[in-house]
Amino acid sequence: MGILQQLNSTPVYLICGCIVAFVAVVCVVFMVRAWRAGVAIGMDRTKMKRAITASATFSVLPSVGILLGVIALSGSLGTPWPWLRLSVIGALHYETQVAQAAAEQVGMTTLSASEMTPSAFATIALLMSVCIMWGMVLSVFFNKRYTKKLGSGSGEGKSGGFGDLAMTAMFIGLVSAYIGSYVGGFVSGDGLGRFGGDWTPLVVVAAACLAMAGFVYLSEKKNMAWLDSFSIAGSMIVGMAAAVLVGAAA
Repeated sequence: MGILQQLNSTPVYLICGCIVAFVAVVCVVFMVRAWRAGVAIGMDRTKMKRAITASATFSVLPSVGILLGVIALSGSLGTPWPWLRLSVIGALHYETQVAQAAAEQVGMTTLSASEMTPSAFATIALLMSVCIMWGMVLSVFFNKRYTKKLGSGSGEGKSGGFGDLAMTAMFIGLVSAYIGSYVGGFVSGDGLGRFGGDWTPLVVVAAACLAMAGFVYLSEKKNMAWLDSFSIAGSMIVGMAAAVLVGAAA
């Protein structure tokens, strides 16, 4: 039995499916409790129904990005594991980056089924899980204090503070590192320092950036704030389409 057959086997589906089902039940329970609490304090039922409908509607297109992430990772990690990660607590940009980084550390040249081994998958899955758990752990100890600070209108809650700046700097550094690696690969792709490497990643980056800029422009300048929820998924689709077009042209 090949590695993908093992990762897509019935036991793995059952394990991951049970966890996803549990989380779904918890969501339904909280939704019912929220509805009852709204009724208890006298909220308008019509407005609550509209809020539910709007939330469900605006959750559809952003979830396309999650589906794309599952599809992208399923070719190397099977379907159940990416489905579990991106359904419960994972973030699309996080899962793909950590999986690729972990694959490189275990000696794989790329995240692919052809190089995947059981030990490599165990390492990748462990890192994908452990590295993202600290948000929950730290929330247990510090979220109450942070919420009070937000409510008081001081500190980080007033001006954004160090947390927002650090997060912005981190993402800028991360994006710069990836783009730098793409440029470096293109410049020295032939091993002789001449332009001859793969320029597909650069085209994808440019297309996705232009798409995101378009979403930001429409959202901020044209009063279409609802597009914020769709910007990541839309930019991903544009980037993937650009990759397909470049591959077909080559």
